[in-house]
Amino acid sequence: MSNRALAALVMAALAGCRAEREASPFPKADRPVAPIVSDSFSTEDARDRVGEAEEVMQLAGVAPGMSVADIGAGEGYYTVRLSPIVGARGRVLAQDIVPATRDRLAQRVQRENLQNVSVRLGVPADPKLPAQSFDRIFLVHMYHEVTEPYEFLWHLRDGLKKDGLVIVVDADRSVRRHGMPPAQLACELRAVGLEPVRLARLTGSDSYFASFRIALAKPEPPAIKACGKP
Repeated sequence: MSNRALAALVMAALAGCRAEREASPFPKADRPVAPIVSDSFSTEDARDRVGEAEEVMQLAGVAPGMSVADIGAGEGYYTVRLSPIVGARGRVLAQDIVPATRDRLAQRVQRENLQNVSVRLGVPADPKLPAQSFDRIFLVHMYHEVTEPYEFLWHLRDGLKKDGLVIVVDADRSVRRHGMPPAQLACELRAVGLEPVRLARLTGSDSYFASFRIALAKPEPPAIKACGKP
């Protein structure tokens, strides 16, 4: 095959992918989306000094025997701290969409011998969670980077058990500054049938904890109404 013919095939494939996305029944993000700039939100020592993980896990009610998911797990700050809390009878699914990050996290899990942790690769619009499997699904300092928030949340809610909660930790600032205003967050989760349970400011930072539960039936994608800019 000539180079020109190969180039034409590549262009046709790309055009097909674009057309498929344009035909998506889900509304587009009607606000800025922050770029992924690092797989590490902050140094682990700095986060430990303010007791972030302990406070979040306490607010979330994480307990032995639970099944939890850490979406956008990055280098595994929450993954390795959730593992001993849920214990041998619990399990942790750590997921990231960047293959190299997923691989480094898998190496860390193996190195630290975390027997109750599995690591998977997701895609931007679908965390690919097994249905009705998790007591808690964590989205920590990553939701503002989700490029297709309504489609992502629509799929994500399927992973919750009947009484499960989605736990979001983000900064109370604009998306352009790598944060997510709480009112915007609540609107977007409500659009897919999730309602707020608790909102709390985290100690010593501009970040907050928010939890959500399934409150309404799962809407058909064309019925989802975008929230508008914050």
